[in-house]
Amino acid sequence: MAKKDTVLIICAHPDDEVLGVGGTIAKYAKEGKRVVTAVMSYGEKSHWWMQKRHTVEMRVKESKAAGRMLGTSETIFLGLKDLELKEELSKKRNLALLEKVIAKYSPSKIFTHSPDDMIYSDHKAVWEAVEKVTKRMEYKGDIYVFNIWASDVHLSKNPKLVVDISDTFHLKLKALTCFKSQHKYIFQLYPGMLWRAFRSGLDNHCRYAEVFNKV
Repeated sequence: MAKKDTVLIICAHPDDEVLGVGGTIAKYAKEGKRVVTAVMSYGEKSHWWMQKRHTVEMRVKESKAAGRMLGTSETIFLGLKDLELKEELSKKRNLALLEKVIAKYSPSKIFTHSPDDMIYSDHKAVWEAVEKVTKRMEYKGDIYVFNIWASDVHLSKNPKLVVDISDTFHLKLKALTCFKSQHKYIFQLYPGMLWRAFRSGLDNHCRYAEVFNKV
């Protein structure tokens, strides 16, 4: 039996995977690919007034529910400290943990945060870690990046991957409703996300699209 093609999403917090790659995850899953999401932190500081264990449980539950809706094969959490990923990912043991994940799943494609997404330092820290680890292990697959808060600047001239998500965009929107604890934050991103999907579709002769820069 042929081994399933695996796509790995590496992101900082629960919900980043859906905001950045949700339509593509659903499309690849429908095509029979194995899609695995690795989330660096639990996003536990989003609800700093709650006990950590309650926030972790809530956010893991939301992310896994969204993953099931999109067809994700597996959602794993590395358990690094939320809002401290720059420091966390400077530690050898945590870089080794990331390398172990990539080696285990041997993906043909990796999707992760863009180095241009500098508004959120956790996002940039994840990119830097992925870049460092994949170079060290001489990763042979393709790496694509997405922005959540920023527009492409440095990478705007890089080769692009355009994914037609006309048939799966509704699943992305539905999956976002799983993140009830993040509704206020997601609401801020919603108009821009809708516009990008529509504009990217218009530019590429389809209804909706997600566009990623190759690095």
